[in-house]
Amino acid sequence: MRILLHICCAPCAIYPVDFLRREGHGVHGYFFNPNIHPYTEWERRKAALQRYAEEQGLPVIYEPEYRPEDYLRLVVFREAQRCQFCYALRLGQAVRVARRGGFEAFTTTLLVSPYQKHETIREIGQALGEEYGVPFYYVDFRPGYKEAVARSREMGLYRQQYCGCLFSEKERYCRRAR
Repeated sequence: MRILLHICCAPCAIYPVDFLRREGHGVHGYFFNPNIHPYTEWERRKAALQRYAEEQGLPVIYEPEYRPEDYLRLVVFREAQRCQFCYALRLGQAVRVARRGGFEAFTTTLLVSPYQKHETIREIGQALGEEYGVPFYYVDFRPGYKEAVARSREMGLYRQQYCGCLFSEKERYCRRAR
């Protein structure tokens, strides 16, 4: 199958790309992450993905604009549900790109992280897949998380310490301060 892989960052792409290729799928990446804050973080993640993609021969579609307003409009006053809105925003854009591009399925690197809400991602992805007529290809990529971390270090890829949003960045630093 031709699969569009929504990519949050290069380290999280390592295992899913290898896994999907081993299954014989044609993998095409897609970078759309308006949740990432600040702009310099978005740029660092994009640059790391560009380097990784070039080394791996992975074609990637990059959303050209940094648009945190898209994310912030959805989550303001709903911070407790921010992850659900964030997943829906990013996967919604990914499925639309997949449909326009004639992909047979779509999935996301968010499924490699043990810190993400897998059932929520799966439910949103499947609902969007049904709505747009492009199946969501669910795979629990978490077994490859540690391998991906180790390989990203070996490759010298930039590794971030938070999911990307302003709220997770705040939680990261506030935990340290306590």
